[in-house]
Amino acid sequence: MLKPVAGFAAFGLFWGAWGAILPAIRAGAGVNDGELGVALLMIGLGALVSMRFTGYLIDRYGGVVLPVVTVLFALCGVLPALAGSVVTLSAALLLLGATSGATDVAINATGSHTEHETGRPVMNLAHGMFSVAVVVASLGTGGLRAAGVRALPVLAGVATLIVITAAAVLAPGATKVTGTARTHTGKSRARLEPVLLVFGVLCALAYLVENAWQSWSAVHLDTSLNASAGLASTAPAVFAAAAATGRFAGNALLARVRPVRLLVVGGAVAAVGSLVAATANNPWTALIGIGVAGLGTSVCAPTVIGMAGAWAGPERRAGAISTVTTIAYVGFLIGPAAVGAVSSAWSLPVALGAVAVIAVVVAGLAPVADRVASPRASRQLD
Repeated sequence: MLKPVAGFAAFGLFWGAWGAILPAIRAGAGVNDGELGVALLMIGLGALVSMRFTGYLIDRYGGVVLPVVTVLFALCGVLPALAGSVVTLSAALLLLGATSGATDVAINATGSHTEHETGRPVMNLAHGMFSVAVVVASLGTGGLRAAGVRALPVLAGVATLIVITAAAVLAPGATKVTGTARTHTGKSRARLEPVLLVFGVLCALAYLVENAWQSWSAVHLDTSLNASAGLASTAPAVFAAAAATGRFAGNALLARVRPVRLLVVGGAVAAVGSLVAATANNPWTALIGIGVAGLGTSVCAPTVIGMAGAWAGPERRAGAISTVTTIAYVGFLIGPAAVGAVSSAWSLPVALGAVAVIAVVVAGLAPVADRVASPRASRQLD
């Protein structure tokens, strides 16, 4: 159980620091907001290129892939601090995205494998540690920035901690993520099975809700509700803290309830919280809604990924998870952009209200995914 928890904590450590250090990265590269936006797209592009292939590597070579991609991710995480133009920043972020996507697949595959081996829920616990690490790293990096520390020392320090984690906890030679090295054919890897498409779409919708609030909550308080800058800036931390709490609680609940029930409840709670936050007439009510939305949506994506891994079985688990997470990553990327587009056409509260509708869709689609992934369906595809 230690490996996926440590892996997700290391992953969150970087992304928490990244959000806080991004203004310094922008200043160091000498780019404007438009150029930064284009460069940031490279993270998603790099991830989409690497994620599916990483699943194949894990199915082929096993657990040794996790520490390798984690160390590469740590090293590439330093590169943006060295960028001096939009071109070099874009190149650095492309490499960062590719290694981040690979690490994402590897830690999720390890978590699913651990669940299978131990018979105990792990995914929500591991994702919860990611959220905790994001909050800690974000606040810590903010303190370092206030003390005048530049981007390179911050990212180098984070990279060092991640490499130490990889060496101490994720070291090569650990238990493999899969059973036999090659038991499936290239044909089975290449086709997109309907079950995985359903899981991928469901996870994409969950990620869309999650990243919409993570990205727009502070803006909503600031522009829609005229909150003070200090109060508005707490919104992402409230969401992340609630997400961590929800994932820890969800992990405990999975010992007593079926994953599909947790998924339905999580989607419903996320919808209620999103609606409250979107329609609030004061910042404090909105913060309560944001926290409730974080509690609900937090359990959705890790539960879906765990269900996909359980359906696939040990011989195909990493490949299945890489397929699901690749599809899901699209939702993670388009969520903030979609909210921005709807906000431009109508208003930000309307756009965030639409996020509540998507959360309802997650709750409604969960039983469908469960039926599609029934043992009978799995046997028919073998």
